Amino acid sequence: MLNLALLYFFVSSLVLCLALGVGVKSDKGREKTSPFECGFDPFKSSRVPFSIRFFLVTVIFLVFDVEVALLLPLGLLKTSADPLFVALSGLILIMVLVLGLLHEWNQGALNWIY
Repeated sequence: MLNLALLYFFVSSLVLCLALGVGVKSDKGREKTSPFECGFDPFKSSRVPFSIRFFLVTVIFLVFDVEVALLLPLGLLKTSADPLFVALSGLILIMVLVLGLLHEWNQGALNWIY
């Protein structure tokens, strides 16, 4: 069993090193990284600035979406598990959601306009 675990460790380490491209030299010059528009100079930058506000709202949505997804199965546990346990679990999850919402609100992450 130990030999199998060591073999798995070494094989996964080798695959990880190969995947990361250890020792691969990149030859990216100015011409390869510049945008191509039929031989003309580009009209505008090909790199559109990324909106950090949009990224933050997306991350906040994903966090709260996962929390709500954890609340959904509690309705199915109502008949098979102890009702006190189900109610306490639901209360803790809702409390985490509300505290997270209050923290994001306090930090100003929910303000759409600076």
